[in-house]
Amino acid sequence: MFSIKRDGEEKRVLKYEDKNCVGCGICSDVCPSSSLRLGPLVPIARGLIEMDLVSVNESSCVFCGLCATACPFDALSLYVDDVNIKDIDYYPIWKKDAIVGDEDCVYCKKCYEACPTDSIIFERNLPNPVDLVRGEIEIYKDKCIYCGFCAELCPVEAITVKNIPTSTVDKLNNSIEVDLSKCVFCGICKRVCPENAIKQVCSTCMLKEEIEVPEITGNVIIFEDSCVYCSWCSEVCPNDVIDIRKPFDGNLELVETDDKLCKGGSCHACLDVCACNAVSIVDGKSFTDLTFCNLCGACVRACPQDIRILTRTDVKLENINSEAWDEILSSQLVGK
Repeated sequence: MFSIKRDGEEKRVLKYEDKNCVGCGICSDVCPSSSLRLGPLVPIARGLIEMDLVSVNESSCVFCGLCATACPFDALSLYVDDVNIKDIDYYPIWKKDAIVGDEDCVYCKKCYEACPTDSIIFERNLPNPVDLVRGEIEIYKDKCIYCGFCAELCPVEAITVKNIPTSTVDKLNNSIEVDLSKCVFCGICKRVCPENAIKQVCSTCMLKEEIEVPEITGNVIIFEDSCVYCSWCSEVCPNDVIDIRKPFDGNLELVETDDKLCKGGSCHACLDVCACNAVSIVDGKSFTDLTFCNLCGACVRACPQDIRILTRTDVKLENINSEAWDEILSSQLVGK
């Protein structure tokens, strides 16, 4: 990451967060002073080089804010007198969203597990199992021979048996305990006991009207600062409660020629740099699932064969009030 500043009538600070960067290179494309440089994507993605994806020439940067405006993934931010330009009315703003409808969420955790950038905070509060079952269990220690059958077969590991010799004479330090916070009164221990030393009664079914209906609560938060809008979370959500609006609409194609063929099986540069987990290798060729692609273009830049064609048909960047900025942003953002 880097942070550079310019003091004067206005204090301007440009900040870059490498952890939010996907390597799309849009910032370097729109920079009017060519102060931003995109590093070697593939070696960085493969861990061969430790460096930021983007570097800046502080001496030539004019702190105009075009790069911060054009970055769809909040990797770059420009502050004017400590105010982020994204919060200033006359600067352009991205119309992209990652929204969770909490009222219908069942806290299944699928979105959290699917997110490729760890941008989801997930919390699930489950009821105490002890409050959902009823029963009795008792060990007759005068009958128990401490064989351990019950402990080994207990499906919830609620029984602990110790059978330890204490001397050369025939004396054992025996103990058997049942953890009632785990026990579900299934009765397996009672059925396998060779000495009938276990008394077990399950009354959950008989008392089911007295047992409260389990209530599961929680919270799901998507951090848009690090979200890449891949839509994995919305696609895996069984109740369709997550809405993702991507920053771009368009298409990405793999166009091979006689002298330029995809070498996905041995190359896989596109797979390595993709922040969305949208690229896979199928039958030795690169395949991009556009359902999960955010059309950032990192794979296009990484492809050594130059056979990936990206076309953006819509850019969700609004409130562009400057004709010069509109010309630069339109020419650089629409296609690669």
